[in-house]
Amino acid sequence: MSESMATRSAYGEALVELGRRNPKVAALDADVAKSISSNKFHKAYPDRAFNLGIAEQNMFGYAAGLASAGWIVYASTYAVFASMRACEQIRTFIAYPGLDVKIGASHGGLHTGMDGVTHQGTEDVGIMRSIPGITIVSPADVVAAYELTLAAAAYPGPVYLRLTRNPVPNVYQNGRSFAIGRAVKLREGADVGFVANGVMVTRALRAADELARRGINASVLDMHTVRPLDREALLNLARETGCLVAAEDHNINGGLGSAVCEFAAEEHPVPVQRIGLRDVFGESGDPELLLDEYGMGVADLIAAAEAVIRRKGGMST
Repeated sequence: MSESMATRSAYGEALVELGRRNPKVAALDADVAKSISSNKFHKAYPDRAFNLGIAEQNMFGYAAGLASAGWIVYASTYAVFASMRACEQIRTFIAYPGLDVKIGASHGGLHTGMDGVTHQGTEDVGIMRSIPGITIVSPADVVAAYELTLAAAAYPGPVYLRLTRNPVPNVYQNGRSFAIGRAVKLREGADVGFVANGVMVTRALRAADELARRGINASVLDMHTVRPLDREALLNLARETGCLVAAEDHNINGGLGSAVCEFAAEEHPVPVQRIGLRDVFGESGDPELLLDEYGMGVADLIAAAEAVIRRKGGMST
């Protein structure tokens, strides 16, 4: 795959492969097939692809009906519309009965950029995390997005796949395998642990490189699955480093940072610093500059790591 592609593009390619493997895979769209790359499935398997129009609530109701009849359904739209406009339908008709509907949610996070706040899904993970039974996956790059989209088909129940509108750098090489619910350790270090997902994984790796030049050794954990959280990997990281920095392109309320803090409070108390959108709305702009503007830059990750290292000196771990 390209070194810089939007994860929504990999999602579309994975759908075509799933359609080839399994004649019971169907794809639904809310008039955004081209924007989310599921138009590739529409072209390859037109008898199993349906555009429900700009009617996300109806689409997820339709998805529930197909899934209840034995289909594996990939329903695609933008993160803001899946998590908010169709929240009731996902909760009651998909999550409650535990149906095999996989939600392809593009435009996740501030990194959506120029489309602005109406299309920047910055609350979606928190909303989905509040609904029982929904698996939540936020891939770091196109390799992870492709493999995790494939993995979702065999994973029981609803899966929320959070995808990017804009290109992201590659973290992984082609052929890397992934398992839903199993984090990936990308870097070892005993001084501080970065727990990141999505576009923030690359930034955490860059921050770790800079910290190493300052004599600070940082671990980097790609927590691509927010639910179920890889509790074993997180516990090991907390024990090894004694302090954590959780980084996500999402509001700090309810997402990965909240999940890490909840885990630390209940399982292994260590200081945690959260990097994310700090309870505000974003603006339109260049996606990389927006992350820097809103406190999610490499410099912010470095500052958070240094601050949390100072804090761990006063806590018993």
